Amino acid sequence: MICVGIDVAKDKHDCFILSSEGVTLADVFTIPNNLEGFNTLLDKLRACSTSQGSIKVGLEATGHYSYNILGFLLDNGLATYVLNPLRTNLYRKSLSLRKTKTDRVDARTIAAMLLSDVGLKPYTDTAYHNEELKSLTRYRFDKVKERAKLKTSISRLVCILFPELEKLVPTLHMVSVYALLSEFPGAKQVAEVHLTRLKALLADASKGHYGRDMAVEVRDAARCSVGSRMPAKSLELQHTIRLIRELDAEIEEIETAIQSIMDELHSPITTIPGIGYRMGAMILAEVGDFSRFDSPDKLLAFAGMSPSTYQSGQLKNCYPHMEKRGSRYLRYALYNAAKYVCHWDPAFAAYLAKKRTEGKHYNVALSHAAKKLVRLIFALEKSRQPYCPAA
Repeated sequence: MICVGIDVAKDKHDCFILSSEGVTLADVFTIPNNLEGFNTLLDKLRACSTSQGSIKVGLEATGHYSYNILGFLLDNGLATYVLNPLRTNLYRKSLSLRKTKTDRVDARTIAAMLLSDVGLKPYTDTAYHNEELKSLTRYRFDKVKERAKLKTSISRLVCILFPELEKLVPTLHMVSVYALLSEFPGAKQVAEVHLTRLKALLADASKGHYGRDMAVEVRDAARCSVGSRMPAKSLELQHTIRLIRELDAEIEEIETAIQSIMDELHSPITTIPGIGYRMGAMILAEVGDFSRFDSPDKLLAFAGMSPSTYQSGQLKNCYPHMEKRGSRYLRYALYNAAKYVCHWDPAFAAYLAKKRTEGKHYNVALSHAAKKLVRLIFALEKSRQPYCPAA
């Protein structure tokens, strides 16, 4: 068995090859981040070992920089291991008291880790192709977050230009309200518009829900409004509404792509009441290949939801905090999914209520429900059976 450590960078990769006896087969060499460099690495590996099954290649999870070389290694049938940078950092520090970190040292460290840690599991094709779903779910997450900020700006601008409008409608973020403010961005503009025009605009935008009475109410409120006439703020309001509409269309397109992938996966976790395809997709995307985890406890640790431990002598942590390491997107998805599952599933609702009666804060009780949900998701993915609610 030979172990190969690769320190990934943007334009080049540093590689180091070590035998199972700890003998250096190829000292650190650098390859460019292109097909010629990848083939050079492959030729070196084949020169060091005649059996492709006896080669272990390790690299750090460095985001998009490692994606291309990772795909190349998997396509060529090499056992590839993706290591947590925090883990390699701690391992490197354990080897020496000197404060030394270079690309060459990192390549040696990764190779040494592969040689010493027999518990590592290889990265799979399933996890690699799952990156498509991860890219979509994270892209959607960022777009929704961006839209939420713009909606906050809408509320701020309306408070300046037409504060009375908020009390006339269930929410400002409606198609009819956006249509009104897009054409008449302020109380002064609404007060000057003809009633027939205002009625037609509201009726079209609301699909007949709002008629003459609403138009009269809005115009009267505008005529008595304390809102300011500020052309700069009105222009900002119109542009913000336009951006929100563009984001709505983009998010819808992303969700369509997510839905098509989820239809192919046929995951049983979407049979859990309260977990739709969007939240289910985010969980599946962040976890990747469930075969990497031997138990739900390891999946909990991967999500950063396991309690931290600190003990020294007679000192023990009586109130252990959650580790919060790993994917923040996964923790977000699990917590939000737990809220909905506790609402729709009687067993989870009873479990949450039980934790609340024990005196736990709502967020603490919800974290227990999220851990219970992780165990359920793990069991369903392993068995590939749909969820059966307790009788």
